[in-house]
Amino acid sequence: MEYEMRKLILNTVILLLLLISNSYGQLERSTSKVGTTAATFLKINAGARAIGMAGAFVAMENDIYSIYYNPAGLSRITGTGSAAFNHANWLADMSYDFAALSLNLGDIGSMALSLISFSVPEEKVRTFDNPEGDGRYWDASSLALGVSYARNLTDNFSIGFNFKYIRDQVWDMSASSFAIDAGTMYTTPFNGLRIGASISNFGTKMKLEGRNTYFNVDPNNNPNSGPNNIPAEYRLSYYDIPLSFRVGLAMEVIKSQLLTLTTSVDAVHPNDNTEYLNLGLELNFNNYFFARTGYKSLFLRDSEQSLTFGFGLNYPVFNDIGLSLNYGFADYGRLKNVQFLDLVVRF
Repeated sequence: MEYEMRKLILNTVILLLLLISNSYGQLERSTSKVGTTAATFLKINAGARAIGMAGAFVAMENDIYSIYYNPAGLSRITGTGSAAFNHANWLADMSYDFAALSLNLGDIGSMALSLISFSVPEEKVRTFDNPEGDGRYWDASSLALGVSYARNLTDNFSIGFNFKYIRDQVWDMSASSFAIDAGTMYTTPFNGLRIGASISNFGTKMKLEGRNTYFNVDPNNNPNSGPNNIPAEYRLSYYDIPLSFRVGLAMEVIKSQLLTLTTSVDAVHPNDNTEYLNLGLELNFNNYFFARTGYKSLFLRDSEQSLTFGFGLNYPVFNDIGLSLNYGFADYGRLKNVQFLDLVVRF
């Protein structure tokens, strides 16, 4: 049994190393490549607790939002399971929602379903001849559906995977992709220090398709001779989705009966920007009230992101059922700010 477990851990590490090496092949570059990926809604961090800690969450445990940051953390959720809903009024009146349900299946592991939804409100279709609108309206939306699995291979080592379907839609055009997230988490003997690593959005490229690419053409530019009104189609390019590699640490530096202080730091390596750090703190008062702060995107080139903060409340309803309400605030500089609210039910 012990030999089989060691073999499974070794195979998992080898798989992750292969994914990482392939990822770095895509990530390696001499420029930042800002604005060169599709489905950028996948870069929006999930969960008000994580937002308050500046997204430094790859080594945090016992939280359903690990699905987004490091699916290995899913196996460390205590209890039978949990459900969560997160909403944010994003920049420029756009809307972001995240919902998830997880179940602890005992020795089999843990599984979860998740949904990310992002929408852009209707806008007038403006043309050169009709700058105030031609009577039509356009909108845009995106979604990601995920199925996650995680398991504790030992008391200290966990793995997790998230398989997802991604779809972007802009007016009459749409694109889709399939992707996988993979992660590991290890708890060291040193004061419960946790080390987490994950790869997010390792998947297929996306290309917009739809009726707006179809048109008719006269190759001779002469309607009176030769073939005319020939069906044609604009050729569009394929774009990568926002692949990223995270590695981080988290530890309870102060732990007493009434007070716990958790620190966390993540290093993030995306394929469409420069590397950066996220730093987070969480102060836990008797597991009822939580205060959080952090600094997001440290060292990121030309970043508008900086300070974050938030708070949370835990309330036991009855028996093993509890509610958590969390608020997160993120400063985006000249783009103002974004505020997150979420509700988590543990059972």
